Amino acid sequence: MAALYEGYTLCGVGPAQNSSISGILGIELGRDIDHVLVTDSSRSVTVYKVSDQKPTGSWTVKQGQIITCAAVFNTQSQEYVVVTDNKVVRVWKENDVYMERAFKATVSAAVLRVLSAADSEPVVLFCCGAVRFLDSLLASPQQPIEDVLAEEEMIRWSTVLKADHQLVVLFSTEQRGEHWLYAHRFNPNILVKHRLETEPCLSAPISFSARCRGSNIHLLYLYLNGSLYESVLPLRSSATGAEGVQALPRSLLLNLPLGEEELISGAAVMLDEAHVAVVGFPHPSAGHCKDYLCIWNTHFQTLQASKEMAGRIYSQLWCYSGKLYVPHGKMLSVIPFECQKSSLAATMGKLKQSQSESKSCSLLSSWTAQPLGDITQTPGIKSRMSTRNTGAGEDVQAEVGEFIRLTPQTDLQLATGRMALELVSRSQTDANFYPQCAFLQLLETRYLCYSVCPELLSLAMVKKDFHLCQIAFQIFPDIPEAVTCACLKAILSTPDSEIETVNLDTESVIFMKVLTQTQSGLEEEGGQQNGFCPPALESDVSDTPCSKLQRDPLALDMSCPVGLHKGALLNEVLQTAYSDKTLLPHLKDLTVPEVIVFLQYLLFIYLKYSHDAHKQIPALRTPSFSQIIDWICILLDAHFTVLAVAPEAKRLVSDLHKFVRSQVKLYAELGKIEGSLQVLKKSKQSEDFGMYSIEVIELF
Repeated sequence: MAALYEGYTLCGVGPAQNSSISGILGIELGRDIDHVLVTDSSRSVTVYKVSDQKPTGSWTVKQGQIITCAAVFNTQSQEYVVVTDNKVVRVWKENDVYMERAFKATVSAAVLRVLSAADSEPVVLFCCGAVRFLDSLLASPQQPIEDVLAEEEMIRWSTVLKADHQLVVLFSTEQRGEHWLYAHRFNPNILVKHRLETEPCLSAPISFSARCRGSNIHLLYLYLNGSLYESVLPLRSSATGAEGVQALPRSLLLNLPLGEEELISGAAVMLDEAHVAVVGFPHPSAGHCKDYLCIWNTHFQTLQASKEMAGRIYSQLWCYSGKLYVPHGKMLSVIPFECQKSSLAATMGKLKQSQSESKSCSLLSSWTAQPLGDITQTPGIKSRMSTRNTGAGEDVQAEVGEFIRLTPQTDLQLATGRMALELVSRSQTDANFYPQCAFLQLLETRYLCYSVCPELLSLAMVKKDFHLCQIAFQIFPDIPEAVTCACLKAILSTPDSEIETVNLDTESVIFMKVLTQTQSGLEEEGGQQNGFCPPALESDVSDTPCSKLQRDPLALDMSCPVGLHKGALLNEVLQTAYSDKTLLPHLKDLTVPEVIVFLQYLLFIYLKYSHDAHKQIPALRTPSFSQIIDWICILLDAHFTVLAVAPEAKRLVSDLHKFVRSQVKLYAELGKIEGSLQVLKKSKQSEDFGMYSIEVIELF
């Protein structure tokens, strides 16, 4: 069995290179499984933190230069590597601001790709078929590069695998309708050439995928006619260095449906020994003109999971750490997936379950199939109800707690997801059934995420269960921007009096309580702190120091515009990961009063942070300075026109304007003394004149 979970957008995709290739040259793993490198076809390399859907670094080549292969991360040296203009190899570190200033070397032959495997030195594959380790190439960039391929023979696909603790470079080539596969091993250098079986009327494969399994390399290749073939390459054959060309038999794994229209692109990637992900081919039971991402079971020729993909599909698909990366239309989507052990019984829905799984299914069946009034008759459940609904909730909570305690850790992730889905489904169909405590128990396992049970947050909002929403915001790393905005709107539109009755995380409420009661040094003394002067104390036309200005008591009002509980919930929203481009259109769903209240709260908490009030409060989860500023900026971007003309927003916009102007003035003053500070930093230590001395330093 297999499942595709709720996806999210990682970034936009530039103009396509052709009908089968998007604007992305490649995607590679970064320094860990939560970071990926995205190389576009123009001039930039960007590192994204996948769980936050945010870029953490980006580098661009100069105008006139082009990136000609996907960048990779060297796990041994903790450096990035890319090739520009076919022959210039560039190496830089995370803290390097400009790629142009980093190390670069020009080699003597055109480079096709730089290939990287975990805990191994990157390998450079040249267009002529030659292979070099990166370090040995950079030690002598102009070393001669031999021609491995014949005339008119071109490389169509390449990868590197780690097998038997050694690297194996695989690349397929095409020459006048003939297709070949090369396997290059190191220590000693051995190159073996294989002939791929072809059919006279069949075009070249549109997609390749390879994995090392046991003592063999399994190669999958897909054709536009829907044929998915597998070839098995024994590792021992590539290690013997046999002379001549070796035959590489193939077997047909799957015939994919074609639909009515002619296909122009598609891709397949191997997920495990029984499952393959395919994009670009139609769903067997869906209408034409619709593109799907599908997971097929190759052992039993069955479709296991599918997800419709909007926009144009390309012959590109990547898979890293349980996530599929799919460029489609003008975006790059990340789709989490899960595959279970394959068997005919599982495929037909009759897999013999373990004891814990069987207990889970019996519980789910009891909760979903029976009327609420009959739940007390379920074997093994002893009801102690004072009322029918309360008793059912208590029984569910007790059974869920026992199940979590008895289920092995290896099975708990899948089991909690299934249980949450069924409980949500029951709650949506039965208005009297909502086991809040059971949901909280499942969340506390930390095995749930949004993509596993996407309806849970929506259900919590319908039920006005802000406690569950808060815990979900703390735990879920993959909440889509649309859901974040829906939760934000629900929080802002609910009266403070109603939210104040909700039981929230104690620490978050205490933080808000102390924050609203804490007086900054500015409020107590009427002066500046760390050079900061709030906009309320700044004159519109005068440069008189703010400590000498007459203060306006109303302008100095730094009271919190929302209740403590609402503020605690808003703080959770501020700490949620998001992509600016994706979040912006959803923020426009907020009404003007909601935007004004939210901006007032953001300004309030920023002023408190500016006076270091938050540092006086010990708390594990609090929004950062940069998160507050980012939300102010994106909220103003989304509602700038409305705020400019709305009469009720005039005072707030004016305060924000003064606030920004005071910040600009502060930074301008700091810029004036920057040169003097640099002189002081570089000046030599004065000679020791004894117990007392006076030194005159001239600042220019």
